[in-house]
Amino acid sequence: MFVPRPYRPPDTSWMIEVIRNNPLALLTSNGPPGEAPFATHLAAIAEAFDTGSADLTGSVLLCHVNRHNPHWSALADGGVALLTFTGPHGYVTPTIYGYTPAAPTWNFTSVHVRGTVQKIEPIEETLDVVMATVRTLESRFGSDWDMTESIGYFREILPAVGAFRVHVTGTEGMFKLSQEQSTEVREQVRRSFGTRASAHYRAMAGLMDRLPSAPHCRPRADG
Repeated sequence: MFVPRPYRPPDTSWMIEVIRNNPLALLTSNGPPGEAPFATHLAAIAEAFDTGSADLTGSVLLCHVNRHNPHWSALADGGVALLTFTGPHGYVTPTIYGYTPAAPTWNFTSVHVRGTVQKIEPIEETLDVVMATVRTLESRFGSDWDMTESIGYFREILPAVGAFRVHVTGTEGMFKLSQEQSTEVREQVRRSFGTRASAHYRAMAGLMDRLPSAPHCRPRADG
């Protein structure tokens, strides 16, 4: 992912936040020669984050897919994969700027995680991945649902579940939050986003409010 310098995350915690708050990732990996890459939307959770690494190298993510999905068969131990996490985003209309000429744009946040695949074959380890995923997603987005009475059902469907780890080899984050604009214009965009009904816009406003103070800096072609 090409990330112009002004749009790079202030620190690693910003990328971790996008991954945790937006666990529905797009998994992509190479298809057969001459054919399109495989792409599958799936939930990805962290087994471990290596916060001592600037690009999260050494972190491990847990994923699972339907074994009937051709993507599962195409995944190979040690194969390279990319997980794309999309965070808050929103359209910026030039009416916010209050001047012309101007151009519209789209502010957005995204994290690309590169890594190698480790397939998980044992049934009990696959169950562990499913249960870890339930615990993580319920604690963050659900109602702390108690899965105890459904473990038997989980075991029934496990033969159709393909679980795997992604061992992270690098991560890039892009946080396009109007950093190329003047302080005054950035504040106008932040205020506008903060008044929208959409949670995505309000989340963008919150991120803009947390940005370290930076001079007006238009992205350069060389980043």
